Amino acid sequence: MATLDFGGVIEEVVTEDEFPLERAREVLNNEIVAVIGYGVQGPGQALNMRDNGIRVIVGQRRGGASWERAVNDGFVPGETLFSPEEAAERGTVIQYLLSDAGQVALWPKIKPCLHEGNTLYFSHGFGIVYKDQTGIVPPPHVDVVLVAPKGSGRTVRTNFLDGSGINASFAVFQDFTGRAREKALALGIAIGSGYLFPTTFEREVYSDLTGERGILMGALAGVMEAQYRLLRRHGHSPSEAFNETVEELTQSLIRLVGENGMDWMFANCSTTAQRGALDWAPRFRDAVAPLFDELYRRVQSGEETRRVLEANSAPDYREKLNRELATMHDSEMWRAGAVVRSLRPENRKS
Repeated sequence: MATLDFGGVIEEVVTEDEFPLERAREVLNNEIVAVIGYGVQGPGQALNMRDNGIRVIVGQRRGGASWERAVNDGFVPGETLFSPEEAAERGTVIQYLLSDAGQVALWPKIKPCLHEGNTLYFSHGFGIVYKDQTGIVPPPHVDVVLVAPKGSGRTVRTNFLDGSGINASFAVFQDFTGRAREKALALGIAIGSGYLFPTTFEREVYSDLTGERGILMGALAGVMEAQYRLLRRHGHSPSEAFNETVEELTQSLIRLVGENGMDWMFANCSTTAQRGALDWAPRFRDAVAPLFDELYRRVQSGEETRRVLEANSAPDYREKLNRELATMHDSEMWRAGAVVRSLRPENRKS
């Protein structure tokens, strides 16, 4: 493992230097990786592994967009594309990549397909950590591992194709064969991880649920909407409000942060922007700290899990979700966004 110094905090990580792709291929040489679920994470991980020379099959319910997507991606019904149960029976590594609610619903059919020495793989600690709510308790005769990419399934694929990869955490929950850690690392390299850092199932799910509800999605969407509404109330045009709230962030500033960090972005902005940001950042930090405390408590206690399973298991879940997303899509801020994006030079080319 490589040793990294995070300002005095020492952490060990695994890169392709320590665990080359060729070694991953050797570890997985006799394995058949069954990717159960071809929705969000499934396509990126399956295609990356296939491109890296790993034997991959897909388990997905016939019919519907996900089945057709798998077919369009080159998986052949009856050869490399099967029902979830048949794929699980055929596989030796079962990548359980359904939605959390989907994992709960299908578990009674998947569990009997897990044979001695198989590897049960997750990309989220949800099902295992909250077993009292999910009922997902693996049999004792299998390895149980986790590789959790720190990005969407779409970027798992696009970053692989551009050669950058997505960083991922890894963990071992159950080591029946004595080779669980080695297989987890091999699978992490095979899906194209930039680097792998150790965690536990508990730490993964606590950080992930907090991050999604917080700065990665929920908080970001909320503060954007608050600023946009403020500017509009004070007479600023939709174009001005959107550009100052979203477009400048996504098309300029966040790219500078990604290159060299927040301090580097501050250093490459005007002195007026620097001073204002340095003065106001602590006030925003302190204002939202109580919300983050509440959020983390709810994640740890399982309240957020109960909310997810209750909402996502409802028969009209998809219909309700579409209404919520339509409300966001149809809001003035995101309608303004569609217009602004259409005016980007790359979108105006014939």
